[in-house]
Amino acid sequence: MDAPSGSGIRILRASDRTATVWKNGGGVTREIAAWPEGAGMDDFGWRVSLAEVAADGPFSAFPGIGRTLTLAEGAGMDLSVAGVRRLVDERFAPQDFPGDEPTDCRLLSGPVVNFNVMYRRGAVEAQTAVVRGVLALAVPPGGTLLVAALEGPAVLERAGDRAELLPYDAALLTGPLDCRVRTAGRAAVVRFAPAPAPALAPAPAPAPDRV
Repeated sequence: MDAPSGSGIRILRASDRTATVWKNGGGVTREIAAWPEGAGMDDFGWRVSLAEVAADGPFSAFPGIGRTLTLAEGAGMDLSVAGVRRLVDERFAPQDFPGDEPTDCRLLSGPVVNFNVMYRRGAVEAQTAVVRGVLALAVPPGGTLLVAALEGPAVLERAGDRAELLPYDAALLTGPLDCRVRTAGRAAVVRFAPAPAPALAPAPAPAPDRV
């Protein structure tokens, strides 16, 4: 079954993705999902992808974008983000960093695969967690959640129905929706929400009357 019946669940199969080669030739990216659907690199609100990094080199800069990077395969990377060292050598541990800061990458020991979440600051908030076992998922009305199988398969269960995600398959959930994800490996769960509106500055106090 591709998705539990009558649900706001869309299955995104890894086998349906196409690879985009980086301009510097250092790797390839496979987009999992983006919002708005069909948005390009200049106008997405959020974007989730798998990146295969095969060589040392700089990351592309994305002004106004926050990133959460999760090492899924390989020994890891030694990053320099705005001149500050960031060691990414633990699999399945999400790390947040700004997408608009100059970032250089040195591979620790061969190619890696990264699960990459990007979101436009001030418009979208994104929270990424990696889970194993069984987790209840509640998506509020108008909310969006993405589940991706990073290590081994995962299963989505809802009202007696189930949908299996093979490695690197994903599911896009839109609310209102309640279900569970079950995995003996690792699954990424990404929750998206609109960024809160900035607080309005208080109005200036009136000038005192002159006497």
